[in-house]
Amino acid sequence: MPIWIKYGKIVDPIHNQIHDFDLIIESNKIIGMMPWNAFSENSRDFTIINAKNKLIIPGLIDMHVHLREPGFEYKETIQTGAQAGVAGGFVGLACMPNTEPVNDRREITRFILEQASKAGLLKVYPIAAITEKQQGKKLCHFDELREAGAMAVSDDGFPVADSDLMRQALELAKANNLMVISHCEDRALSQGGVMHDGPIARKLGLKGISSLSEEKIVQREVDLAQSARCPVHIAHVSTSGSVEIIRRAKAAGVLVTAETAPHYFTLNHEALLHCDTNLKMNPPLRTPEDVAAIQEGLRDGTLDIIATDHAPHSLSDKNRPFEKASFGIIGLETALPLTLALVRKNILSLPAAIKKMSYNPAQILGLSGGFLCKGGAADLAIIDPNFEYVLNTEAIHSKSKNTPFLGQKLQGRNCLTMVQGKIVWNCLTDQSCTE
Repeated sequence: MPIWIKYGKIVDPIHNQIHDFDLIIESNKIIGMMPWNAFSENSRDFTIINAKNKLIIPGLIDMHVHLREPGFEYKETIQTGAQAGVAGGFVGLACMPNTEPVNDRREITRFILEQASKAGLLKVYPIAAITEKQQGKKLCHFDELREAGAMAVSDDGFPVADSDLMRQALELAKANNLMVISHCEDRALSQGGVMHDGPIARKLGLKGISSLSEEKIVQREVDLAQSARCPVHIAHVSTSGSVEIIRRAKAAGVLVTAETAPHYFTLNHEALLHCDTNLKMNPPLRTPEDVAAIQEGLRDGTLDIIATDHAPHSLSDKNRPFEKASFGIIGLETALPLTLALVRKNILSLPAAIKKMSYNPAQILGLSGGFLCKGGAADLAIIDPNFEYVLNTEAIHSKSKNTPFLGQKLQGRNCLTMVQGKIVWNCLTDQSCTE
């Protein structure tokens, strides 16, 4: 039965506009897109969704998640990660290769896609390793990985230390139509660090991770991309220096794109005074000045993407002394409300915010979609930007609950997610919303 979504406000990330439009969906396509009350087809039966006072957005695409399967299913599975994704408004997840075994060969890539198909919720885009076993020594067979379904390559969590090998990776990836995603960290500078190297770390007597450890490799990747004339994508930018390096590189015409994550524009290292391990991440939370620079980088377009770096960990991984606890937090179900906070602060317009979570990641990964149009795929979310709630563990669909936002009031919630015309998430509780 076709679906008629009525009285919603459609967010257009390409033209930076919001339209008072209805949507008509049949099979997996948007077959009609018109102003409110312009559609008067009464001869057919429709499933009607009343989206009054809600926003209809392109389904979100997260180009940096850890789904943990295969090998770490006690933290997350593709099924549970996908469930968290659709609850958060995502229709596509690009998953990093640090599984066990590592996604460094086509059999693992195909396994991930098979598990995603069994889950039947959203699209999963495998990111394969740059080097075998992420050891930084020998490049993987990019052609075979691409043929198997990999969308990008990264040694996320294990930076490629050999500069010449990284140059070769950029050139080989370009030849195989793969994006290289770089985890920028000089481990000689960060080794043993557990939080930002600053007054908070010194007060707590903990070893810090300097901003230079990130910025040194960001500069290297920019230089390599410029020399090789190949694109590179910088993952989870956390420092003002990195933002400035990327800003200058873009102005010089270097083929560089970059992402940050909601925790880097929302929190700073002062939150770590109580040593909550749910605030331990890599790169770490930085200074208030870095947070301001990240926000400005999003505003002026230096930072193209808001990704989550969704990194689920079990209680046993996190319930340890701070020095020994695992790095990482979950983010699929908090990304939308935290990003909407930037809109309320007038740092980003609503279409610009959604663009960084839909259209831009689609473009960088070479995917279709990320916007809504007649004849396009019915991949969308219906959100209530004003809904307020306190986040609790019962509301989290990820298998792990390691988020620093537990117990905090958030504003903005995804109400419905549709993938290829199929409703895969629906928490529209008002009976008048669906008929």
